Amino acid sequence: MPGLTAPASYSDEPPRHPALKINSKEPFNAEPHRSALVSSYITPVDFFYKRNHGPIPIVDDLSRYSVSITGIVNKNVQLSMADIRSLPKYDVTATLQCAGNRRTAMSKVRKVRGVGWDISALGNATWGGAKLSDVLELVGILKLSSVTSLGGKHVEFVSVDRCKEEKGGPYKASIPLKQATDPEADVLLAYEMNGETLNRDHGYPLRVVVPGVIGARSVKWLDSINIIEEECQGFFVQKDYKMFPPSVDWDNINWSTRRPQMDFPVQSAICTLEDVDVIKEGKARIAGYAVSGGGRGIERVDISVDGGKTWVEAHRYQKSNVPYISDGPRSDKWAWVLFEATLDVPANAEIVAKAVDSAANVQPEKVEDVWNLRGILNTSWHRIKIQNSSCVGRSKM
Repeated sequence: MPGLTAPASYSDEPPRHPALKINSKEPFNAEPHRSALVSSYITPVDFFYKRNHGPIPIVDDLSRYSVSITGIVNKNVQLSMADIRSLPKYDVTATLQCAGNRRTAMSKVRKVRGVGWDISALGNATWGGAKLSDVLELVGILKLSSVTSLGGKHVEFVSVDRCKEEKGGPYKASIPLKQATDPEADVLLAYEMNGETLNRDHGYPLRVVVPGVIGARSVKWLDSINIIEEECQGFFVQKDYKMFPPSVDWDNINWSTRRPQMDFPVQSAICTLEDVDVIKEGKARIAGYAVSGGGRGIERVDISVDGGKTWVEAHRYQKSNVPYISDGPRSDKWAWVLFEATLDVPANAEIVAKAVDSAANVQPEKVEDVWNLRGILNTSWHRIKIQNSSCVGRSKM
């Protein structure tokens, strides 16, 4: 596309923070250390996880960049960045989470395919840009439409990004038209992240942000928007990011039997401790994040220090000096909730966290029950094995 190109090699990658844990160098996929996640409600851009499928696109000339709106429309439209910036700007605080978050724990049960993410393949940012519902009105699609007058039912986003899964073609995904045209769904064409211009890793100059949905639908480096009758037929919609039962393997998989994953389930994880950690017996601060998809709030986070036999409710919070109420008017409905509890931790404890969302959805107890061959949506109870320092010291004597 004029003004924005996808390079053929990794020779011009952007700089990244040296503290990131690199899970894949080419393409670059990395996450922060878990302790960094709970240091602030808004995740700094440098510590927001990086999920890529190819070399990072390069802006050659921003004045020549534009996004086309095509497909089942009365008239194709080309929108420049100036056109998009002329629309009302909205700031939406939303958590993006890779569907493969916590995949490494699932891989310990049985082998799975995919990037080996720990618990930090997510982040919470304030995204700034135009609402997609306003953009679509420019081609005559009214707000709150489920189908256009010409039969369009889905909105497809096509990236400049080229990836091997698409045989060198562009990354693409789609969402239902009724979601795209709903102002309350807060779907953005974003050009800012945390009050600053998007950087290259996160989609500069323009990306889609679909709150409450797995990160794979929030397409970066936007090239075109297509109004289509059926959902996107791209690889990452039809042959990836679908939830299969544990009985399905690569020999008997039938991709057409499952719908593409959209909302992410309720999730939580402890960030102040490693999965196997050594601490002194006594009081310890246990903190982490909890989040659910579809705009559902977090009703409760329960912490156990005896493997789930007894529970204590953790304190939940988002913004400072604003009490968090699940689904409350002052709460950020698309964003994660941070939690903390200070508890007496006995010797050789197993600390467990589980969250409950505002629809009473609860995390499943065992990872075995949600195992799937792609290792997505591991929302099982997060477990921490504690070895007390006094016990470890004695074992070395």
